[in-house]
Amino acid sequence: MEPLVLTDKSVYPDDDLIFSIIGSNSVYWKKLLDSIRESYPASEEVWKYYNDGKNWLFRIILKKKTLFWIGVLADTFRITFYFGDKAEPAILKSSLSEEIKIAFINGKRYGNLRAITIKVQSGEDIDNVLIVAGIKAVMK
Repeated sequence: MEPLVLTDKSVYPDDDLIFSIIGSNSVYWKKLLDSIRESYPASEEVWKYYNDGKNWLFRIILKKKTLFWIGVLADTFRITFYFGDKAEPAILKSSLSEEIKIAFINGKRYGNLRAITIKVQSGEDIDNVLIVAGIKAVMK
């Protein structure tokens, strides 16, 4: 997995910094956040520096539950969701690509959780993120 680039604890990430790093993929950042804000108006957006990974991560929180995490890479960003086993049927029934479904089924386990990570490089990636966000939003 590519390394995250927001490693300086003293530099708070703002849009100018993020857009200078992700370049042309800024359009997908904006599209994603606009869609999340519209679909989940009660969601919170939080930047936090995590000492364990020595990186800034961006979280979208919905009703005290993390919907997903965003990590900034050189030239783009990746989004990670964590799901318990009870989400598997919903993920498999969704319109996500077989590649994403197989990666989830065979993914590394973190206790009883598995991740779906999507590196954003196209509008299709944003569509997939929104599908997964919809699944996560209704999971209890």
